[in-house]
Amino acid sequence: MIISGIDEAGRGPLAGPVCAAAVILPDNFDFKLLNDSKKMSASRREEAKSAIIKDAPAWGIGWASHTEIDSINILRASLLAMKRAFEEMMKNAAAGKKTACLSEKNITAIIDGLYVPDIPVPCTAIVKADAKIPQVMAASILAKTARDSYMDEIAALYPLYGYEKHKGYPTKAHREAILKYGPSPVQRLTFKVKNKAALTDSLNNSTDLLN
Repeated sequence: MIISGIDEAGRGPLAGPVCAAAVILPDNFDFKLLNDSKKMSASRREEAKSAIIKDAPAWGIGWASHTEIDSINILRASLLAMKRAFEEMMKNAAAGKKTACLSEKNITAIIDGLYVPDIPVPCTAIVKADAKIPQVMAASILAKTARDSYMDEIAALYPLYGYEKHKGYPTKAHREAILKYGPSPVQRLTFKVKNKAALTDSLNNSTDLLN
C-alpha cells in the first residue's frame, strides 16, 4: 500500500483559517530534509517545501475558514480541511501522467492526532506522527508554510494586528491588539475572551507560544 501523510496547521490561533496537507512521497526522497515542522526554522521549512513539491508524486492543500471554524468547531474544521486536502491530492494525482497507478484502492492514510477525516481509504491516527512518519512530516511542512504565507498576506490587509509575526497565535502582542482594536475581520469569534477583565487577566499570564 502507498502511504499518504495528512496533517494540519493552525488549530491553536485566535484568527485565520486552519490549513491541512496530504502528501505521498517517493521512495528516493531525501528524508533528511524532514522533521516536525514546529521544530524547523522558516528557511528549513521552505527548503523542504520546495523539495516536496518538486519530488512528491502527489500532494494537496485544504482549508477551512475562520467562519467554518466558528460554525462547526475547530476539530470538525480541521478534519474538513484534511478531507479537502486529500481530495485535492487525488485530483492532482488523477491529472498527472506519472501517478496513473494511484487510486483509493492502493492508498492508506496516516493522520497526526487522535481523529481521522472522512475519506475513502483506510486511515490510522497516530499521536505525534508529525515527528515520526516522513509522509506526515511532509504534510506538516506543506500545511505550515501554506498557512504562514496566507497569514502574511492577511497581515498586509490588517496591519494593526501583527499577523506577519505571530500568524494569529495567542501571543501577548496579539491579545493586546484584540483588546485595543477589537476583533479583526478574520478573528475566530468563538475563541474570543468574553470580557475585558478576563482578557486583561489572560494578558498578565500569557506566554508567546508559536506552534
